[in-house]
Amino acid sequence: MDNTWPLWEVFIRSKNGLSHKHVGSLHATDAEMAIENARDVYTRRQEGISIWVVESKDVTASNPTQSEELYDPAKNKIYRHPTFYDIPDEVGHM
Repeated sequence: MDNTWPLWEVFIRSKNGLSHKHVGSLHATDAEMAIENARDVYTRRQEGISIWVVESKDVTASNPTQSEELYDPAKNKIYRHPTFYDIPDEVGHM
């Protein structure tokens, strides 16, 4: 019998309008327990307004050793980079 709890990835959004950021991982029996544990571990000082948990087995990631093949087609599309635009000073940071 396997007594290990699944591993969950935890994402926290610190303010409205910002993206969720990966803050770490934890073990829990289910999603509800993972959210409660994430709240206790990662938002003790009210650092967040929203928590996402995703079971690690459901996350698919690219292989860093294959990044050249994965990103190579983008190198020929420099028009996708915003280096050709002048941003007025009054716009601020973008």
